[in-house]
Amino acid sequence: MERATTEERRTDALVVGGGIAGLEAALELADQGFQVIVAERQSSIGGHMISLSKVFPTLDCASCITTPKMSAAAHHPNIELLTNAEVNAIQPGPEGQEVMLTLRPTYVDAAKCIGCRLCEYACEAEYPDPFEQSMSMTRAIAIPFANAIPQKAVLDPAYCTTCGACLRACPTDAIDLDQQPRTLQISAGAVVVASGFRLSPLSTKPQYNAQRSANILSPLAMERLLAPHGPYGRVLRPSDGKIPSSVAFVLCAGSRDLTLDVPYCSRVCCMYSIKQAMLLSGSLPIADITIYYMDIRAFGKGYEAFYQNARAMGINFVRGKVAKIEPTDSDDLLLHVEATDSPTGALEPRRHDLVVLAQAMLPQWDAAAAAPVARATDGFVLTSEITSPTATGAEGIFVAGAAAGPKDIVDTIAEAGAAAMQASRYLKERVEAAVA
Repeated sequence: MERATTEERRTDALVVGGGIAGLEAALELADQGFQVIVAERQSSIGGHMISLSKVFPTLDCASCITTPKMSAAAHHPNIELLTNAEVNAIQPGPEGQEVMLTLRPTYVDAAKCIGCRLCEYACEAEYPDPFEQSMSMTRAIAIPFANAIPQKAVLDPAYCTTCGACLRACPTDAIDLDQQPRTLQISAGAVVVASGFRLSPLSTKPQYNAQRSANILSPLAMERLLAPHGPYGRVLRPSDGKIPSSVAFVLCAGSRDLTLDVPYCSRVCCMYSIKQAMLLSGSLPIADITIYYMDIRAFGKGYEAFYQNARAMGINFVRGKVAKIEPTDSDDLLLHVEATDSPTGALEPRRHDLVVLAQAMLPQWDAAAAAPVARATDGFVLTSEITSPTATGAEGIFVAGAAAGPKDIVDTIAEAGAAAMQASRYLKERVEAAVA
């Protein structure tokens, strides 16, 4: 294997992460005339938001909000998108921040690929589609999803059988099976960390037995089931394709739990679970829907009314802790619930055929291990000032969105704008100091 080549680049600002926070920050900076590079670890920008069905509390289409942002960033003359990019280190340098990153090979020449998908149609090797939360299959070479940006095919060597079908099908000879990783050293005047979040594994709480049933889902999997362009086209049980008649949402299935070292509240779980329950009530009008909760935290504008609307729709709210989930032979799920509003407080067995676990939100990227920023006790980036929630304490490095802690989309976008403002002011002050 050849040694990865190193390229040196220069830019005004580098944004780590191409989700809604990173795109908002990049667009704000680019509109002010700064040259911006967006480094995204996935094969497409858009982050988690592009996979959501709708947003709360307005129930607007998530794709209708995210896709224009993605398109604007892709076509902006001052923005360069680097996908499949892993940021390895950020260190202070003479011109700002020296960022070392690796571009993973996609085995497709992006300059030649025209997004025709003929390689995808020709490929016969399949594997569970990560975008659809493994509820459908994709090909070993494929465009990541329908509205991915960039619309370029990506080959996964772990599933490629080297049959050569894609090579023969490609009309532009874009497939390059000898492609190697590229190492970039980017001198950036400022850096905005918008690396987002990940969910704790479904297996985090072994007493919930998620590994034993396909009908115990993550909230992101439920988002895909609810999406009109989801894996099945409607809400079905993954185990057998049947329409569920009883759905349970288990809140705090990983958050506010000292035994899991996640003592904090993930903030958005109550609201997205209520949103999903309301959407389910519309798509499955005769289904019984229950939300098991410890406390409902409806903290934002219009959130309390949203919660009360859900109760008025007939969604059941049970205040209690789910102690255990047991899959049955009939693919149903037996929940043992310690209901705090019960006179006895004893465990009550309740049967459902689909369960959604509201997992904890964790940092997607350990920025403190790669950059001169501090890590808070919850693992997210520590912000240095109460009055400046995007400042990290490191000169020229700012943070936005879920990289600094769990938050909803509204707060994420607002914080991304604030981070862009601070980065812009910092860059202008550097120019003024250099001139003086």
